[in-house]
Amino acid sequence: MRESYGQLKATTPEPAKQRFRRAVNPSLLDSGRGACYVAFLMKRRKHSPRLSEKRRAEIGVVGGTGLYAIEGLRDVHEVRVTTPFGRPSDAYVVGTLGGRRVAFLARHGRKHKLLPSEINFRANLYGFKKLGVRRLISVSAAGSMRQGIRPLDMVFPDQFLDRTHRRENTFFGGGVVAHISFDRPTCPVLRRHLHRTAKRLRLRGHEGGAYLCIEGPQFSTLAESKLFQSWGASVIGMTNLPEARLAREAEICYATVALATDYDCWKKGEAPVNIEQVIENLKRCVQNAKRLIAGALRTFPARWDCRCGSALENAVLTAPEAVPPTARRRLRLLLPADFFTKRK
Repeated sequence: MRESYGQLKATTPEPAKQRFRRAVNPSLLDSGRGACYVAFLMKRRKHSPRLSEKRRAEIGVVGGTGLYAIEGLRDVHEVRVTTPFGRPSDAYVVGTLGGRRVAFLARHGRKHKLLPSEINFRANLYGFKKLGVRRLISVSAAGSMRQGIRPLDMVFPDQFLDRTHRRENTFFGGGVVAHISFDRPTCPVLRRHLHRTAKRLRLRGHEGGAYLCIEGPQFSTLAESKLFQSWGASVIGMTNLPEARLAREAEICYATVALATDYDCWKKGEAPVNIEQVIENLKRCVQNAKRLIAGALRTFPARWDCRCGSALENAVLTAPEAVPPTARRRLRLLLPADFFTKRK
């Protein structure tokens, strides 16, 4: 082999494959075994975690309904990331804002083509991890479940209630068992920083409370809305789970910015939530969210006193030597660097 596969210049998959086939001994390619080897190396490169510095970012932003782009990014690159879990919702837009490298992803796609149940959350989070993201801000439309949380308010929840039932919610399985702690599902440092930024910008915000995630795409019935209120939910949405779970498994700090657009359907004297009402209020909410993100990036904390970045420490129960090769390749970006060298 005259040229190693890792030395090939990154281009579109087909030209790269053609160049590699030319670099390999032709007699090797004549055999079925050789062809399989080439296919294996192509697949391995496809999911390689190495990316150029211009296509890497420290901070990620997930844009929900109404937030499909961030203004003010400089040195912008559009990055399409491949993952072992399929395709992310759209291309990541990587650029510089407030002196920080930021990766933005439209959760539903920039043309809003994906239902909440159709979002490939695993691919989205794996993509952020592959880009080098360590802190993730999740912006989402939500309904208020409390009298004191008015439409156009921001909520920074510290808890979640899960009512989803059709979504892949872990990177593990397939020969690898892991159990992470999730008692504090959002990063306290990132959440408090976002709340302080909102106060500094004189945006009405509420720190703490529970985000209740339903499957959707339909809004709640009146009976459901009243039940969720009795459970102590602060806001209701359709997208932050399993997103928050996967962020913790990927050891990424995660915090939600829930943009209240309505009172769901529990409040007497208020019309039940409808999409026209949501979109109308979102137009104003999204502008506030953009101000919040820009302000937060400019004053990011220098120290992070949280445990998000070590969530997988001692969480994997499977012995390293028992992990199947396919699982090793799938999870090599997520597992601790010394996982396969230490003995349990």
